Amino acid sequence: MSGTILNVITVAIGSLIGLLFGNRLSEKMQSSVVTGLGLVALIAGIDNALKTGNLIIPLLSIAFGAVVGELMDIDGALNRFAGWLQERYAGQPLPPAPAASLTPLHGEGEKNPSASQTPAVMDSRERFITGYVTASLMFCIGPLTFLGSMLDGMGNVEGFNMLALKSVLDGFAALAFASTFGVGVTFSIITIILLQGGLALAGSLLGQFMTTPMINATTAVGGLLMMGIGMILLDIKKPRLANFLPGLVIAPLIVAVATALGVDIYP
Repeated sequence: MSGTILNVITVAIGSLIGLLFGNRLSEKMQSSVVTGLGLVALIAGIDNALKTGNLIIPLLSIAFGAVVGELMDIDGALNRFAGWLQERYAGQPLPPAPAASLTPLHGEGEKNPSASQTPAVMDSRERFITGYVTASLMFCIGPLTFLGSMLDGMGNVEGFNMLALKSVLDGFAALAFASTFGVGVTFSIITIILLQGGLALAGSLLGQFMTTPMINATTAVGGLLMMGIGMILLDIKKPRLANFLPGLVIAPLIVAVATALGVDIYP
């Protein structure tokens, strides 16, 4: 858990600096910073997605994960949780409004009017939810999160080193996000604690059963989701990205089942 604690500290510090000095950044500068983060997320996602030796595995994982996520409405639950946090801790209750961050406000054929909005002209609810959800996904999707947390839970020093690197990157990202989207980014610490803490606990209990192919499959799915984050930050598309999260669990299960059945899934 030491790596997760370090990660929480760096995100908190980065968010605080962003909140204190972010108003000194012009709207154009804030937009450019978010665009830069989007480009990095897109490239990192592509690199991670190619970790798998068989693209069929992440394809099936994403497809089935999306079905499960849509049925569970994970994205809606995450946005509602962010809205509750905003009302409870960051301001007065606002009339219910669709979240602009991850869920399109209109159908596929209609232009999303909030897609062209900059953070400066979003209302407080939109900015909070956008900051919380985007930062939570940005900080908690990727190989460093899953592999690092599980290894850290197993007491492996390499796991702590991975999370230390991730902590530095997340700290700078939190600074940029908080300067743009505000205090909602700070509350992503809750997601970090729950997810990385849970993964560390899982690592201490089940990490020995995770094989390299299973880890690579999970990394590939995480890479695809990271590409989705890049699309959001670059204002290309607003997918309900959280609904794809079950794919991260389905991927290693597919590998485990195929291995148990003696199916050679890697050409």
